Amino acid sequence: MAARSVLRALIRLAAHSLTRVTVIGAENVPLGTPYLAAQNHISIFDPPYAIAFWPETLEVIGASDIWHKPGQKQLAQWYGVTKVHRGAYDREMIDTVLMVLRSGRPLLIAPEGGRSHLPRLRRAKPGVGFLIDATQVPVVPVGLTGTTEDMFSLGIRGRRPSVTIRIGKPFTLPPIESQGVERRLARQRNADLVMAHIAGLLPESYRGVYAEGAVLP
Repeated sequence: MAARSVLRALIRLAAHSLTRVTVIGAENVPLGTPYLAAQNHISIFDPPYAIAFWPETLEVIGASDIWHKPGQKQLAQWYGVTKVHRGAYDREMIDTVLMVLRSGRPLLIAPEGGRSHLPRLRRAKPGVGFLIDATQVPVVPVGLTGTTEDMFSLGIRGRRPSVTIRIGKPFTLPPIESQGVERRLARQRNADLVMAHIAGLLPESYRGVYAEGAVLP
């Protein structure tokens, strides 16, 4: 926990020196309770910004490929990120995530399943729907703007781009009673609803495939 506090402070320091950061809606976070913080994911900068400026310490899951990238690997290890294998059934990861939520801790997740590389939402993977179905924890939607892939290069040139972290109000989804194929479809619908809430926190140009159904705060 001490290492995480130090790392968060260092990221905040670097972020403030390179960008102009605004956090909106921090009062919406249900402190001290389990929930899923669900964010959009444009670039590698989104998780560090969300982690560093969140009102409390978040558990995090991250794609296994970052363990092969110098710098990202070290940051993930220092923070204690839970490794996820994209596109594979990862029982150990699922057990870890469920243990985190059932023990009362909040978890950060990117429902798109990876970076979009562009400031436009992609369709969610069903994983977030599975986690909600399994734990029935509330979701706190998070919309980040300004974390584009050129953000760092702009920052070191002294242009200090603006980054906004907008946190929405928590919401819950009803339990899924169906089974089999219908259960999987219902989980995807729930994942899409989570993304619709994230879309509502973003400008129209960021909403991508959720432009039509964005849930405004």
